[in-house]
Amino acid sequence: MTLLVGALTIGLILSLLAMGVYVSFRIFNFPDITADGSFTLGAALAATLLVAGAPPLAATAAGFAGGLLAGATTGLLHTKFKIHGLLSGILVMTALYSVNLHIMGKSNVPLLSVPTVTASADRLGSGLFGEASVTLFGWETASRDLALLLLVFAGLVLAAWLLDLFLHTNLGTAMRATGDNQQMVRALGADVETMTVLGLALSNGLIALSGALLAQYQGFADVQMGIGMVVWGLASVIIGEALVGSGRVGLTIAGAIMGAVLFRLLVAIALRWGLDPNDLKLVTAGFVFLALVVPAFLPKLLGRLRARKGGMAHA
Repeated sequence: MTLLVGALTIGLILSLLAMGVYVSFRIFNFPDITADGSFTLGAALAATLLVAGAPPLAATAAGFAGGLLAGATTGLLHTKFKIHGLLSGILVMTALYSVNLHIMGKSNVPLLSVPTVTASADRLGSGLFGEASVTLFGWETASRDLALLLLVFAGLVLAAWLLDLFLHTNLGTAMRATGDNQQMVRALGADVETMTVLGLALSNGLIALSGALLAQYQGFADVQMGIGMVVWGLASVIIGEALVGSGRVGLTIAGAIMGAVLFRLLVAIALRWGLDPNDLKLVTAGFVFLALVVPAFLPKLLGRLRARKGGMAHA
């Protein structure tokens, strides 16, 4: 049960990453690789401020703000300097590696002896359950872990609701229209470049927020922790779309969350069964490949099987 609760907690934290990738990848159709750097940026800012004595919520908010700046920088490189979107993300991601090292002062910042959002779950667990452990579905679970899961879930529901609400405002609708048809948006008088910069800022803000929370959950921030995170986010979004099967904004956001949680559970099960952690990135790429290919390949395969079956029956 401890493994399941831990996997669910990490999956919910990484749901913020999936929501950020959803904004850039699905709404703006933008190949934003900044995510690998902005994820670490959020963790680096939060960890450094926590070590310096900042309140956990303020440090987490600073991580979110850092992601906003990183995403806006990518957007400005693309819109003002006409650099291809993929190259803009690569430039900012590469620069952020050095920026994150300067922020942390070293490659790894431990958070074992400083107050964090995660540590506050101890007090919440004691207040909610009154004991160090509780029995859940017949399994003994630490009240701290359960309280942390509930805390993260509540925060994620709030973030998803706010994102859905924002995307249905006039500004959010204009941003979605920018991703669908830029010429139409220009004809209506909206500023496509501004929409793109704002969208990438929002995307990377959510990604950095995920990094800030994950650093506090795992008890350290590392300069390498963002490598491959954009692939993780893509996998979550694609799996979520296959699960909900709808293009509505609210359902797609919910699908991204479900995809992130399911993907984390699959990884946890694979590790439990003895998967070499060195193969984790390879397995992640394999999941993404299957998620991309299966939805397009499966209907064709089923159609051929039905046609063959019909031909045999006719004969």
